[in-house]
Amino acid sequence: MTRHLFRFFPQLQDQKITVPGGSVANVIHAVESMAPGFSHYILDERGALRRHVNLSINDSIVIDRKTLSDRVPEDGTLFIFQALSGG
Repeated sequence: MTRHLFRFFPQLQDQKITVPGGSVANVIHAVESMAPGFSHYILDERGALRRHVNLSINDSIVIDRKTLSDRVPEDGTLFIFQALSGG
């Protein structure tokens, strides 16, 4: 998770976040239960990834940005990258 997100969710800082594997949607839901508001920060009102958020499972970019069906294995790592934008 990028350091920027820790500013909004300090309860996730300084710990390895471990949740059961499953779809990316399931993983995000599990993190949401630990840090309410988390999913609203990276997902839009339809539940799709926001435009400037990218996810990677281990070394592979998440393909399904709309329904988040890509699978995260039990021993996998989901990385969250927030791109910066602006002028």
